[in-house]
Amino acid sequence: MSDARRVLIGVGGGIAAYKVCEVVSTLFKAGVQVRGILTQAAQEFITPLTLTTLSRHPAYTDEVFWKPSHQRPVHIELGEWAELLVIAPLTANTLGKLAHGLADNLLTNTVLASRCPVLLAPAMNTEMWEASSVQRNWQQLVQDARYHSVGLGTGLLACDRVGVGRMAEPVEILAGVSSLLHSKGKRDLLGKKVLISTGSTREHLDPVRFIGNPSTGKMGLALAQAAKYRGAKVTLVHGPATWEAPLGIQTIPVVSAAEMQQEMLSSFSDADLTIMAAAVADVKPAEYASEKLPKQSLPSALTLEAVPDILVELGNRKQPHQRLIGFAAQTGDILTPAWEKLKRKQLDAIAANPIDQPGSGFGSDTNQAIFLDAQGRQQQIAPCSKLEMAHYLLDFVIGN
Repeated sequence: MSDARRVLIGVGGGIAAYKVCEVVSTLFKAGVQVRGILTQAAQEFITPLTLTTLSRHPAYTDEVFWKPSHQRPVHIELGEWAELLVIAPLTANTLGKLAHGLADNLLTNTVLASRCPVLLAPAMNTEMWEASSVQRNWQQLVQDARYHSVGLGTGLLACDRVGVGRMAEPVEILAGVSSLLHSKGKRDLLGKKVLISTGSTREHLDPVRFIGNPSTGKMGLALAQAAKYRGAKVTLVHGPATWEAPLGIQTIPVVSAAEMQQEMLSSFSDADLTIMAAAVADVKPAEYASEKLPKQSLPSALTLEAVPDILVELGNRKQPHQRLIGFAAQTGDILTPAWEKLKRKQLDAIAANPIDQPGSGFGSDTNQAIFLDAQGRQQQIAPCSKLEMAHYLLDFVIGN
């Protein structure tokens, strides 16, 4: 068996099945071994040939399942092969079968014959989703530690209804796949509340002009996703962002450092783990004009005043059971200022990342860092995706 990661994708019978094609293609391009199972109903929406072509491996159907063979049963082979099983879309029919341990096709038999984590991406009409029987089945299923939910979106459905029921977008399903492959489905943050800040703040001179920085919030977003899939209840306080809020995570948008300070301090007392990944302004214009200043009226010298240090305030308020993590985005020597920041701000750990290195820091999809903690531990993280680095940081902090 290859050392490559092994993901089995079960496709249910729903219009959202078309989104699975992007998931399969992206995983294959990333070097993941992908196998696909199509239920009979799923073949009304996408064909076995489509899944076969994208995964570079023959797709499995009920025809294969019921066909006589002298080899081991296909559902046993697939169940033992998979590191992770993804069911997308999860229909009300398949949900009901899984909740009650029923198995009458290849997909449901494979689920029962496997022990790997299962990522669920439900999709259905709003009335169907809100039906008491469906909700009862859903609550029963997600109480099982094997099952993880990517979440359910809201918007225009295929029935022209606007409401809850949309299957998660491929990017969110892929984040769930990456997270569960890393964590192997463990929920080491179950019952914990995690507070994360991310993105930049904007300190306005007038309604149009501001002092800011290039942080996009991708690192904090990755941290929120990683914590979610490890069982945490996550609150994400973020500056102006171009990405959509991830499913299953409470998001609080802010603009200025003062707004971020207010929200972080308001939520901090309830948090077990707080990660300050935001790039907060250090200074702001001393005066603010409520109307746009004409170009000729702009000051030749801008008077600035300091912005309160949110991380220092959090460190002063931290209780013994709370853990506080910071980030230090640096150029040149990243270790010396990171150690100083760790001690001065009473942090439990800090991630020092070099923003002057290619593919690292603001706006990139990848990152690298050196993790430090108050006990003197140090761990270097080679360039990787920000979601991978988020999991490495959680491992470092939690002690895995």
